[in-house]
Amino acid sequence: MGRKMVPKIILEGTRLTFKTDIAFALNEHRRIVGARKYRYHSPIISGEWCAFTNTPWGRGLINFAPEERELAMETYETWARLFELQRYYSWIIDRFHISTLMHQKLYADSDLDFAWLEERLVPLGFRLVYCTRSAESFEAARERRLKISGHPAQYDNLDRFIKEQELLDRLVAESRLPTLRIDISDNDVAGAADRIADWLETTGGLYYPEPTEAATAETAQA
Repeated sequence: MGRKMVPKIILEGTRLTFKTDIAFALNEHRRIVGARKYRYHSPIISGEWCAFTNTPWGRGLINFAPEERELAMETYETWARLFELQRYYSWIIDRFHISTLMHQKLYADSDLDFAWLEERLVPLGFRLVYCTRSAESFEAARERRLKISGHPAQYDNLDRFIKEQELLDRLVAESRLPTLRIDISDNDVAGAADRIADWLETTGGLYYPEPTEAATAETAQA
């Protein structure tokens, strides 16, 4: 048996950067999850789950209301502890704390501090993949998404996503997590997954980090 593959990937980016599509592609990628003879439960979770309200497209870990801040922080604490308890498992996260920082700053004028969270994620081997696209490519991405969306109104204002991406640029740059920036303007999900696999292979991101590896943060762009 070879070395156990336990990649831990956080996908960040605004809407229409195909993070969810990339997450599913990563979970089927032989160079990331190994050769599978059958399909089994996906290790994909999301901060975008609207788990704080009993309505579709409600509030959750990213867009929580001010009175739900304590609930959100306890949820992050719970996720962090779960990752620590199951450190020899792979995780793919479709939006997480960077998206929360962005949303709360832009739409609630609230500054949060997740330094404590990243201090716990880094030793576990978590990597950040930041999905971006050019401003002019959002329109084509929206047209593609509207064919399958159950809530098309959320894509009406493309200027909102461009503004969010500008803030995300800064927040991602400030993160302690090893980071890969992926330009998805060409809408090539398979190509993006291949570039992520290349990066993980060359930087040791497929395996549980040795103590010296956990302290090393590498930033790349693709």
